Amino acid sequence: MLGCMVSSSSSISVKAAAHLSPLIDYADLEANLLIANDPYHGVTVQKGRLVLPDGPGLGVHAVMTFPVPSQKSEQLTKAMMRLVIGGFAVLIAVLSCTNVALTQVPAAAIGTLFSKFVSAHDPGCAVLVIKDGQPVFRQGYGLTDLRTLQKIGPETNFRLASLTKQFTATAVMLLVHDGKLRYEDRLTDVIPDLPAYAKTITIRQLLNHTAGLADYEDIMAKEYAGIADDKIPQIRDAGVLDLLKRQTSTKFKPGTRWEYSNSGYVVLAMVVEKRSGMSFGDFLRQRIFTPLGTTGTIAYEKGRNEVTHRAYGHTRTSAGWSETDQSSTSATLGDGGVYTSLDDLEKWDGALAHHTLLTAKEMEPALTPATAANGAPLQQSDGSLAPLYGFGWFLNPYRGHRRYAHYGETVGFRTAIQRFPDDRLTVIVLANRAEVDAPALAESVAALYFRKR
Repeated sequence: MLGCMVSSSSSISVKAAAHLSPLIDYADLEANLLIANDPYHGVTVQKGRLVLPDGPGLGVHAVMTFPVPSQKSEQLTKAMMRLVIGGFAVLIAVLSCTNVALTQVPAAAIGTLFSKFVSAHDPGCAVLVIKDGQPVFRQGYGLTDLRTLQKIGPETNFRLASLTKQFTATAVMLLVHDGKLRYEDRLTDVIPDLPAYAKTITIRQLLNHTAGLADYEDIMAKEYAGIADDKIPQIRDAGVLDLLKRQTSTKFKPGTRWEYSNSGYVVLAMVVEKRSGMSFGDFLRQRIFTPLGTTGTIAYEKGRNEVTHRAYGHTRTSAGWSETDQSSTSATLGDGGVYTSLDDLEKWDGALAHHTLLTAKEMEPALTPATAANGAPLQQSDGSLAPLYGFGWFLNPYRGHRRYAHYGETVGFRTAIQRFPDDRLTVIVLANRAEVDAPALAESVAALYFRKR
């Protein structure tokens, strides 16, 4: 392992960084690299130097010097193609070799962040912090529901909402591992009766939200305009597919933009069913949940299985708490249908850390940010820079620390997982009340560890 030390007056060569990150074509970068000002990712260029932000707990200010051509240079496009991938990967390479220990955090300091949830009368949340492979904080707050008044504990199962997407992505990756699917397969190779527009969509584009599928929730909102949500029949995965069959085009040319898509992950669940010959829930159980011992985790299907130790979603109103556990879109599976607990997510985190289901090489596509077909950074429909996203994981760093994360929001539930692989730190927050900002709370916990000593 190549070691290095970075201080305010030192720099690192591109070749040295190449040993630390496989994500960049360093031959091209060494010839001529342009990293444009990118405050979104905390990276700026000052007089030809790539300046990386201070990271709390790092105690360094990293600077790398590169030749920066004119904005009119013909090489601008090629350099910009590596704005996110190249610049960010070098940033991580430098920061990851500083070997600065994290701040020690007492349990009481973490508990203080969740003091508002200490109640014997309200719904609440469950919090897990894993450091160096061991749980250092595991606590439930509040009640699973206001009927039984059962206390939330580490065994309580919450609806994950979009945290489900990491399991859906893993299911697809396992089929690739089995040789039953390829990332470049066209959607119509798997589901041939879709409209012509689906011929241009690949499995990879569904995984990284660049397919451009119409959002089924938007379609439903138009079809049921003016009707209360509790009067709208719940849609299931097959129903979503039917809605998509009635569309005539994608929202944009696949691969040219990034737009978060629940439709894409519902379709991926059906891809899993088609190629595995099993129901999506059975595939998750046989290939992921049972091998990992996460026996309380299920893809919930009303009438087919039951959630044990179940938390119910709630929303605070002017009259008090209202149980808001299900909506018209709560029955879809691939985009948000998994229920699980802190106990089972601890096992899931361990499986990710130790590559239990997929090798490190097989996991690389999931942890590589999507780019346009020509390698350029992706934009969203409003013209803003897209977040870094792989397969079921947001990849934007936090305070200079490499991070794999996701959040979940559905009626009555808010969830978040934040994994910091270089720091061997994971923070998970599961809440059964709608006003909770679970990602912000998880970041607040991480910030305790990243404080300067």
